[in-house]
Amino acid sequence: MELNYNLEDVEAIAKQILETTTSKTILFEGEMGVGKTTLIKTLVKLLGSIDNVSSPTFSLVNEYKGQNDTIYHFDLYRIEDETELYDFGIDTYLYSNNYVLVEWPDLLKPLIQDNYSIIRIKLSENSTRNLTIENFS
Repeated sequence: MELNYNLEDVEAIAKQILETTTSKTILFEGEMGVGKTTLIKTLVKLLGSIDNVSSPTFSLVNEYKGQNDTIYHFDLYRIEDETELYDFGIDTYLYSNNYVLVEWPDLLKPLIQDNYSIIRIKLSENSTRNLTIENFS
């Protein structure tokens, strides 16, 4: 599925993501500054959390309490190899049956064996975002 949106439309796009993705593990790809964290903040809110959402760049993971699930938000930008992922227990999070939202997932993708979705965001010349959703079973 492909969608185009402006930042003021982010809530409507987040609702479509929740309706379209087939997994609670969602990987977010896109250049720095394209709006990954902004979109994740909106998703966390729509999942019923009243927590303050921020990028976990230095902590690697932030945990939020949603209406029905715990939500884990990862930023793997600073991770250098697969060993680091296993050192902080990434597999425990992936198999927790909670939402796992991951920015900069390149090192993680080869390790995921189960159902997951990928959100790819690109910034267009006119400042709109082009978003694609791909589900993997």
